[in-house]
Amino acid sequence: MIVRRYGSKLLSVRPNFDSRAMTEIGFTRDGELQTTTEEFDASHEKVSERALTAEAEGDVQGEVEDALLASLSEQLAKAEAEAGDGEVLLIENQPGTDHPKTVGTQVTTVEAGANRLRFGFTVDPPLRVSVYRRRG
Repeated sequence: MIVRRYGSKLLSVRPNFDSRAMTEIGFTRDGELQTTTEEFDASHEKVSERALTAEAEGDVQGEVEDALLASLSEQLAKAEAEAGDGEVLLIENQPGTDHPKTVGTQVTTVEAGANRLRFGFTVDPPLRVSVYRRRG
């Protein structure tokens, strides 16, 4: 299960990564879990933390950004699958302070006398995910 802080509440979420959205790396509340941060902090302890990032490069901007988001989504799904029984993933990034974004670059090259564009995307800052386990 993946959870995220919203003020003083902790809610379960599902990834909603969409290259066509204003916020490409987003999360949708799914209602499976809702608790206060105080209750969660009292009942869970941090086990580990990891930073997820991805890179992609190619000739078509939309395809490159989609590939980047697919890679990030796969890493998050793998981290969720690796979490043990009773463990939850907490998204540490907060909107407005360090929310991960896709950052793109565009390079113009000349191939066979024609201008070609090459696109590159990365995630900055990385998506920080912590694993929490129930105490005791």
